Amino acid sequence: MPPSTPPETFVTHSRYVLSLAALLTLLWIPLAIHPLHRDDWLLENVLLVAAIALLAGTYRIFALSRISYTLIFVFLCLHTVGAHYTYAEVPYDRAFEALTGRTFNSLVGWERNNFDRLVHFSYGLLLAYPIRELFLRIAGVRGFWGYFLPLDLTMSTSMLYELIEWAAASAFGGDLGAAYLGTQGDIWDAHKDMALASLGALISMSITAFISARIKRDFAYEWIDSLRIKNPAPLGEVEIAKAMRRKG
Repeated sequence: MPPSTPPETFVTHSRYVLSLAALLTLLWIPLAIHPLHRDDWLLENVLLVAAIALLAGTYRIFALSRISYTLIFVFLCLHTVGAHYTYAEVPYDRAFEALTGRTFNSLVGWERNNFDRLVHFSYGLLLAYPIRELFLRIAGVRGFWGYFLPLDLTMSTSMLYELIEWAAASAFGGDLGAAYLGTQGDIWDAHKDMALASLGALISMSITAFISARIKRDFAYEWIDSLRIKNPAPLGEVEIAKAMRRKG
């Protein structure tokens, strides 16, 4: 149990997180039965299992807030749906047409299946806040850096995921590689995915900054102080020389 968490609060928190885990399981089990492409489903679920294992393994020593767990839960639900159908074939258009009589793509002028774009946007929108919580509680960042670094890490991990996709598609090739990559013939697919993840994270951090500015009295001071020069002396070769003198 985290030392700063009151026991009764921790119990309530644990029940909430277990409820989210149960709901995700209820969604995952039926979607694990007869996915559209089993091999692609297995690839997509590697990251899902790794994420859940990490969250479960660190819960007692580093429990996140309910807000963070909720945002992660929504993202994992979207990912679970995408893994079942493959991202390029999620039938949101058919479902929308069954309800309204016309396709969603025709309504907004889209020509491709954009569920993958939605999930990349959601990656930034939903996960930037949990990443911010890590920076605040582990690295102790304040002010400007508490908003910029989550944005920066979200952008860099989005780029890393595109590299993983490329490597996996190259390694497996054929239909499996094409299904996992899901470019749908768009040569700029990776660039657009990264741009959308970055936009989502920017929106998330902008909303967080707006709320913080409204509820924190020292918001402006903390922001300005975080940009103040803490050490006016240059580093690099100067610091190396000092270290060598101390060692000698």
